Amino acid sequence: MKKELLIASALTASFGLANVAEAGANVSYSGSVTRGVTQDDVGGAAAAGHTAVTTGELSFAIDQTTDAGTKWSTSLSVVDEGGAEGDPGGLTLTFTDGSTLDLIEAGSAFGGAIASIPGAGGSQGITNTSTNSAPGDLDWADASDAVGFDWGSAADFGGVDGLTVGISAAVGNDTYATGSAGAEVTYSAGLTYATDAGDTAVTVGAGFIQASTDNDVALNDQASSVALSISAVTGNLTLGAGFSNGSGISGKSPATEIDAVTWTEVGAKYVSGDMTLTVSGGSGSADDGALGAAGTGDDSTSNVSGSIAYTIVDGIVGTIGYTDVENSDDGTSIAGNSGSSWYVGATVSF
Repeated sequence: MKKELLIASALTASFGLANVAEAGANVSYSGSVTRGVTQDDVGGAAAAGHTAVTTGELSFAIDQTTDAGTKWSTSLSVVDEGGAEGDPGGLTLTFTDGSTLDLIEAGSAFGGAIASIPGAGGSQGITNTSTNSAPGDLDWADASDAVGFDWGSAADFGGVDGLTVGISAAVGNDTYATGSAGAEVTYSAGLTYATDAGDTAVTVGAGFIQASTDNDVALNDQASSVALSISAVTGNLTLGAGFSNGSGISGKSPATEIDAVTWTEVGAKYVSGDMTLTVSGGSGSADDGALGAAGTGDDSTSNVSGSIAYTIVDGIVGTIGYTDVENSDDGTSIAGNSGSSWYVGATVSF
């Protein structure tokens, strides 16, 4: 046994691993592997059938705390949805008063202020078309360059119980190219207010974002939006709803002007033992047009989804999901990108 321990120690040293435990920063990892099958049933001449779902996630979280009590943390995403990524995250400072400061790839206070709204699970496979500019989520306008910051207050900001506020800004590179557009200077602000109404925990979120564009022929800014959201938790039941509107430039290729943009979503989740039942729905619309022209095309998307998730054993969750989707482009239904989809699969998390 002693000989085996000596050999193990020698191998550890030879591979340069002897100082891993003494490197200073704390490192943890997490991830998941998902395997399942989805069945899509769409209209028109588009093919319908079964597709295997095989995705994986792997990321590392790294942090260290200074003698003064300030925590420095970052992350590294190695695999994202089954594809090799190797994407390092930004840098986050957490101060002793509970406030935070995100630097580089910081995100925005706008997106961070959105309350958690239940969304049905699964990997249903119906996609939208590249020419449909309707949004698909509340933070569709969350556009910012990686060079920026996002500051978030500690809880009970300004002496108000349950209030948290945030501000953020980012500066782009002004890399205009014909047919493309990106965020140049972005400002955003958000607030979250949490309170109890009897036995119900209520969270209200509100955010604003304004991002100029590096495209010198565009009429719109890259993004301009306001989002409101609310979540209520009573025992095992969670209800949520949100709405956002505004204007901007789509992230499609080629980029297009988008006006009269709206997105509305609702969701409900009920937990019973090892089973979680979720229903959700969303509807979005936008008037799109070529860069330099007001949006006139009537694009829209809507979905109704439901899922049942069951914890088979700690770390393994089986999911059955269903989604019904309707997409239209310039006022005309897109049969090949509209229909229903089923999903059955399991996720192993670690």
